[in-house]
Amino acid sequence: MATKTTKTSAATSKKSGLLTEEEILKMSDKDYMNEAQLAFFKARLQQLEKDLLKNADETTEHLRETVLVPDPADRATIEEEHALELRTRDRERKLLKKVQQSIALIDAGEYGWCEETGEPIGIARLLARPTANLSLEAQQRRELKQKLYGD
Repeated sequence: MATKTTKTSAATSKKSGLLTEEEILKMSDKDYMNEAQLAFFKARLQQLEKDLLKNADETTEHLRETVLVPDPADRATIEEEHALELRTRDRERKLLKKVQQSIALIDAGEYGWCEETGEPIGIARLLARPTANLSLEAQQRRELKQKLYGD
């Protein structure tokens, strides 16, 4: 199924005039964060933002449709499902904030650069995690520091 999604994304990218992941990965380092790459990542982030907002709306509707059931075990199951769904939406809410910050960075011309070192984050890392704001090395240093000293 992942292959189908990739082919669909590539076809959509071609129709919209955006680059594909393969084309971006083939670009040279001197083309890093050029207009075409920024347009690609902005479109990807905007789609992610749209999906997250849609999920939030669906959760709201789902919680409104709650049915009262007399059996305590069924009620407990429904409440646990709702709690899990709310935890998932909370994580998505935090991701939505990062997505919106990344879109703002694109608009400011600062997207794709490590906020600690100023070095390029890297296309492969941004494809895997479009909201990344640290290079891989800076992220590893931060995680090690958190592990050693706590939050």
